[in-house]
Amino acid sequence: MILIASRVPDPAVRRLTTTLYGYAFLSDLVLLYPLYVVFFADTGLSVGQIASLFVIWSAAGVLFEVPSGAWADVLSRRLLLCLAPLVAAAGFALWVLVPSYPAFAVGFLLWGAGGALVSGALEALVWTELDRLGAVGRYARVLGRARTAGVLGVVVSGVLAGPVLAVGGYPAVGAASVLACLLATTVATRLPEHRAPAAARVPVYESAIAVRAVGAAAPRPDEPDAVPPANPDDDGDLGWWDTLRAGVSQVRTRPPVRAAVLLVAVVAADWGALDEYTPLLALDTGVGAQAVPLLLLLLWAGVTVGGLLAPLGGRLGGRGYAALLGLVGVALAGGALLRHPAGFVLLAVAFGAAQLATVLADARLQARITGTSRATVTSLAGMATDVLIIVTYAGYGLLATAAGNAVAFALTAGAYLVVALVLLTRRRSPAHPSRSAGAADD
Repeated sequence: MILIASRVPDPAVRRLTTTLYGYAFLSDLVLLYPLYVVFFADTGLSVGQIASLFVIWSAAGVLFEVPSGAWADVLSRRLLLCLAPLVAAAGFALWVLVPSYPAFAVGFLLWGAGGALVSGALEALVWTELDRLGAVGRYARVLGRARTAGVLGVVVSGVLAGPVLAVGGYPAVGAASVLACLLATTVATRLPEHRAPAAARVPVYESAIAVRAVGAAAPRPDEPDAVPPANPDDDGDLGWWDTLRAGVSQVRTRPPVRAAVLLVAVVAADWGALDEYTPLLALDTGVGAQAVPLLLLLLWAGVTVGGLLAPLGGRLGGRGYAALLGLVGVALAGGALLRHPAGFVLLAVAFGAAQLATVLADARLQARITGTSRATVTSLAGMATDVLIIVTYAGYGLLATAAGNAVAFALTAGAYLVVALVLLTRRRSPAHPSRSAGAADD
């Protein structure tokens, strides 16, 4: 039996988690979220112009994602998390001060850059701090709750946006959004960050907890990926370019990492793109525009529950994780094809399961990354997600034009069934008789 030299210092973990949850909540407490499309339309933009802004937004994420991940591995991750809300706030301020297409485009570039600064840096900071404290097995739970806090921020912004708009118009909504970003930066300054090697490291079996959290069996001791270095986030001081190259090389040359990156991208991109079309799906059920927010609130409730279920999801084996993805695909398709408001109950279940699957996929990725390029590799997964989202947008548009929203939604959700089948097939492959499902390291 392997003993842990020192137990988790609960006050230190509590400081990390409470600060993280506050940061996630405030970062998404942006009152412009539920109103920006209406704002653009009220300014006189056409549907085509608004769609082009979404493309600019997604392209900004692709452009800044990986470079910012390398910065997070070279510079202070906490610093980037402090800067991210300020960059987004500048974009929001520009929108309400100079409402025009060029200002909206620049604002989306800034918003995309701010999101890229967070992506990779946040996951790497949380993993590294939990690793230092001997609590890496809590990663999925902590990340799930952090994303739930962000969802709650979105919900609260939806509740407050209408009254604030009625009182002060778009300038008041913009000011409140900027204030929330400033508060998020203030909270980020309280995040702990220790990048120096720690005296006590997490035992191998402790890291395996995070691997099994997405249905992966612990690697065999004779495998090269089974034993991490003494400090998985400290293998020398590299510059930005070398760190970037190391991250890309890790994804390119290590099949376990590459597979985990692809899993994160596919699982996160599909429901992330479909979320944008749920208002249209709601209208197609025959409800009035005033009922759409209530149906969407049901979806966000499902996402909240999914994030909170991360600790239980960590017990899923390979078949369980594949079944979870199958549930996402079936519930998404069934809820859409029902063409009735009751279908949003199924969609809420699907979104909750998708949130859980995304958190567990990220935990799997973090468990496989070694070296100083943790944020870079995580950002590569984020970039792949953004690219797949753009592809999904385009494919959905073609399908919806030909067959309608419900059919397009259901067909797009079929990607989860394909991934679930792939995981099950790989599990049963005779080439890996000793491993379990999602666990195949190649």
